[in-house]
This record gives sequence, C-alpha cells and structure tokens, in this order.
Amino acid sequence: MQLTIDHTAATPPYEQVRSQIAERARSGELPVGLKLPTVRALAEELGLAANTVARAYRELEADGVVETHGRRGTTIAATGDSAHRLAAAAAAEFAERVHRLGLGRDEALAAAHTALQAVYRD
Repeated sequence: MQLTIDHTAATPPYEQVRSQIAERARSGELPVGLKLPTVRALAEELGLAANTVARAYRELEADGVVETHGRRGTTIAATGDSAHRLAAAAAAEFAERVHRLGLGRDEALAAAHTALQAVYRD
C-alpha cells in the first residue's frame, strides 16, 4: 500500500494516513477484506511513530472503515452501509442537540452548513 506523507503540510500525519486509507477504501482501490500492514510495519514504511499510525487506525475503526481482529490484524470493512449509518446517527445527534439548545431549524441548518463548508472547503 503506497501512502505519502507531506511533513510540511498543516494536516497532521495521522490524518493524512487516515484520509488516504478512507478514500481508497471508499473508492474500492482497497477492497473489502484486504489486510492492512501492521501498525509497526506501516509506521516504519512511512517514517512515522507507531502511535501516529495507531491513532489513524483507531479513527478508521471508529468510522467503520476498518475492522480490527486482534492478532489476525486490521482489514478493510464493508463501509458503504456503515458510513451512511454512522452519518445518519451523527446527524440525528446534532438535530437533538441543537433542538435542546433552543435553536430554530434555520439556525441549525446554518450551523451545519458552516461546519460542512469548513471541512469540505466549498
């Protein structure tokens, strides 16, 4: 698996690892069930600390992109349904929270729109 790390970028290395694996998994370049390198092996290959790669793997697992099977390693998960399910849960949690805070629908949508613009840089 060829990943590139730009050490001069403002984006932290763990996020570069996380986003590259996530994008390749979503595009199908990394097929479901593919076994990823161990944390140590990938860290060594990229010239990063093992904790950096471990954080990327933890976040990928939390997002449903990978599954960790103990000694059997980390594999690419079937993300389509999982990603949509997690996004819907996050949206529902957001809606409940802004409602509890007393924001109206338009204010909530504006807050969500601003947050999405910041992430997607539209």
